[in-house]
Amino acid sequence: MLEVTGLTARYGRAQILNGVSLDLKGHEVVALLGRNGAGKTTTMKCIMGLLETKTGEIRYDGQSLMKLPPHMICRAGLGYVPEERRIFPDLTVEENLEVGQRPAREDAPEWSREHLFELFPNLAERRSNLGKQLSGGEQQMLTIARTLMGNPKAVLLDEPSEGIAPVIVEQMARVIAELKSEGLSVLLSEQNLHFARAVSDRAIIIEKGAVVYEGGFDELDANPEISQQYLAV
Repeated sequence: MLEVTGLTARYGRAQILNGVSLDLKGHEVVALLGRNGAGKTTTMKCIMGLLETKTGEIRYDGQSLMKLPPHMICRAGLGYVPEERRIFPDLTVEENLEVGQRPAREDAPEWSREHLFELFPNLAERRSNLGKQLSGGEQQMLTIARTLMGNPKAVLLDEPSEGIAPVIVEQMARVIAELKSEGLSVLLSEQNLHFARAVSDRAIIIEKGAVVYEGGFDELDANPEISQQYLAV
């Protein structure tokens, strides 16, 4: 469904990505792991057209995304949940969801507000609250729900467990499992190995802008030196 090949990117003169290649299949959750600054967020921003790439190829659902603006990439069916959340603080929960609403797709799950309120009970209880009145975890839920209102086929989640309470992290894990069961594919950027293992089918580790490991968690567990070298703080 999503295939990235030989991707390079820079911030000014600094080379951030050095030939990143990865793929995401249909109905699959893949964890993109790595320390802060490894290139996870940059990879996602390149996929979404938010950062210019220098070389490489990005294909989604058979279509090249290279040179497409972000809004066209979203219309193609690829959703993005940034780490910064970026909700509309002066709009209510329901109004935030309305902003993200797009027509249903024949080949993707259809999400309504009521369906999302079943998935995120916290948001249902606070549907009339302003975005700025929500906790950090609830804002993260709202960002995911708003993205789902666009009825994507695949979603990029950037650090969904970062800075939120453990009870919300547990809810987030259930949400990702539900997204997969609904037919979505998910590329998940994470530093929390325990969380990533709980929700993902396989892992890709990135270090200094290059992929250094790709495989299952059983193999990763059998080689603890890999985690120690590339994931330990």
